[in-house]
Amino acid sequence: MKQTEYDWIYLFAAVNPLTGNSSAMLAPTVNTDYMNAHLRFISREAGPDKHVVLVLDQAGWHVANGLRIPKNITLLHLPPYSPELNPIERIWAFLKSHRLSNRVFVDYDDLLASGRSAWNSLATDQLQSICRTEWIMHEVET
Repeated sequence: MKQTEYDWIYLFAAVNPLTGNSSAMLAPTVNTDYMNAHLRFISREAGPDKHVVLVLDQAGWHVANGLRIPKNITLLHLPPYSPELNPIERIWAFLKSHRLSNRVFVDYDDLLASGRSAWNSLATDQLQSICRTEWIMHEVET
């Protein structure tokens, strides 16, 4: 078994609940550098003519002083202890229960490949359905 210094994988992801468009990045840890990389990716994918409102919790890497927020992104931090308001939390629950639970991973590479496969198994219409929340739809309609 190949040894690595990492025991976990982390998935930085964003989903547009209206379109199902998404971006994701697997990382061996969470920190401001990885968050900045993900924000840059979202910004590039959206393009200069689109503005993104990114809903997220107040995890340390989401509020760090070193965060570099692109001009076409606004961060909407949810109140503490309110994961039910964050659409992406539904994706984590779905992936854990349907793709990643009750498994033994041979090594870190197997865990990484399984995480990648789990994310890539999600279709656009699934992402729309899982991430659809009443409060977002209410905001869009008003």
